[in-house]
Amino acid sequence: MARVTIDDLYRLEFPGDPQLHPDGTKVAYTVTRANRDKDENTSEIWLAAPGTAPRRLTGGPRDSSPQWSPDGRTLAFLRAADGAPQIWLLPMDGGEARRLTEAKLGAGAPVWSPDGTAIVYAGPHGEPDPNAPVADDRLDHKADGSGLLRGLRMHLVTVDVASGAATQVTSGDFHAGSPAWSPDGSRLAFVSNMDSERDLVAGSHVYTVEAAGGEPKVLTEPDFICTGVWWHGERLLAVGWQGGPDGHQRLYEIDGSDLTELAEGLDRNIMVGSAAYPGAAPQLLGDEVVFCARDRGFTHAYRAPGEKIIGDDLVVSGMSVAAGRIAYVAGSPRSAGELFVTDLTETTQLTDHALADVELFKPETRVFTAPDGTPVEAFILADPDREPGPAPLLLDIHGGPHNAWAPVFDGVHLYHQVLAAQGWTVLTVNPRASDGYGEAFYTAAVGAWGIADTGDFLTPLDVLVAEGVADPARLAVTGYSYGGYMTCWLTTKTDRFAAAIPGGVVTDLVSMSGTSDAGLHLKNHECGADLAAQSPMTFVEQVTTPTLILHGQDDDRCPMGQAEQWFAALRERKVPVRLVRYPGGSHLFIVNGRPSHRRDYNERIVSWLEQWIPGAGVPDSQS
Repeated sequence: MARVTIDDLYRLEFPGDPQLHPDGTKVAYTVTRANRDKDENTSEIWLAAPGTAPRRLTGGPRDSSPQWSPDGRTLAFLRAADGAPQIWLLPMDGGEARRLTEAKLGAGAPVWSPDGTAIVYAGPHGEPDPNAPVADDRLDHKADGSGLLRGLRMHLVTVDVASGAATQVTSGDFHAGSPAWSPDGSRLAFVSNMDSERDLVAGSHVYTVEAAGGEPKVLTEPDFICTGVWWHGERLLAVGWQGGPDGHQRLYEIDGSDLTELAEGLDRNIMVGSAAYPGAAPQLLGDEVVFCARDRGFTHAYRAPGEKIIGDDLVVSGMSVAAGRIAYVAGSPRSAGELFVTDLTETTQLTDHALADVELFKPETRVFTAPDGTPVEAFILADPDREPGPAPLLLDIHGGPHNAWAPVFDGVHLYHQVLAAQGWTVLTVNPRASDGYGEAFYTAAVGAWGIADTGDFLTPLDVLVAEGVADPARLAVTGYSYGGYMTCWLTTKTDRFAAAIPGGVVTDLVSMSGTSDAGLHLKNHECGADLAAQSPMTFVEQVTTPTLILHGQDDDRCPMGQAEQWFAALRERKVPVRLVRYPGGSHLFIVNGRPSHRRDYNERIVSWLEQWIPGAGVPDSQS
């Protein structure tokens, strides 16, 4: 059977955002693909039900965010076919979809009112002039993926479904997001930070406002930092932190201004789902709250206070509950994502998006012991039928640093499977700071990037070399974001790597703290005051490893200057180095950027390894 190639990027299909019909019989969901000819990512909305083949509901090319009306007769969704996204309505008893909104700067994901007569969304408002000088008084003036905000603010808008009449509910110098309707439809809950010093002190709170408009009222105390709020019937659920954005996010129920933690005994991080981070919003299954949390590398569904109900070797990346059933999307070692429906006694797979003609290698789980005795989980990907003996090894380091590798096929890092087919071993490690191993492990590298975690990477290498799995002369390292940081850091501490490929890099935490859209948060809550001691740039004169730097030109999370500094410093020292910029690429371009850029990213990693490591690109038995 064939192996994965980088061109399989254009054959992969990713299901997402499952929405179970109110009667529990069918699921609307999105399917995302990479279009080679147009060099763009396309998305359509499909419908699946047990016992029938999935069928396409919308033609795309950029349809998303499906939401059923309370009576199940209409599907609202976002369409961005000709510019800014707008909300459309598709009648399920026949007929064409009709456009509901005419928002100048576009609409956000639709949320139906309990009686189905209105929809609320959070959308951008303002009058930006792209040619005018930009004057800012606060640090929250830009955002990765959006660039300079130029005074744009996100605000809540309600739309009458029958007439299309729109009413802006919130206004002012703040952002309003995550809208949710009260059970009687009279009020809206949302997340915002209206403090005049909000750019200096982390915080976002739960507010309510009359659906017809008015002065918002804050519900939560100042020490609670909220990242999402959802009104399910009479229950108002929220996810966030109490006391500061440190450690795990937790799940709460709000009653007045009182918070009750719903999964207090579960030492795991609540995952609500976002780009590059799996999970789903908390919901009600009958009277019980269900939610997602990371457990080791996997992301599972739980029932409060902490009973795992969807688990095994899965990464859940979307979930919807209705009529006593759960629809969810999950990745596995066989597929980057499939759609399932379950009543917790019987589970049915509704889709098959796996590449049927391709055999995937399955990672092996190992636990290594760091120098201080800390157990560190890792995953080893290799062809089990390759010739025995030491092989070239690539260490790949995840981002975050609070993300985590899982031993599943993710469809993003295609070079893992490609290299394994060529005789490589690919090692992915979840070092301290990784999510899924408890809060103490999660916070173990705070203020000590590169100091607390270096041994978590080098020890597995030492073990695999000693076991004869890895060839000490053919070791390489790569990683993205924090992984790019650690790739640079490791090459300042050891010359054992024959090649290095940092992506989305962080090299100088001092300049990063003032130029990143998350720089102050990074300084205050991740790295502490001694930024130079944790910066690869401080030790760059020790680097001799040939280095390929891959970076999005419009990255505001890890700004382009981080890559340029590293490139200039290595070039000045005549270390072999190449800098590749991806025009228009934000920080997450390797996940959702142009398909040609994502393909190029994968291809360049393989090519750089072939250039600098003997035996790369051919099976070990032929090297």
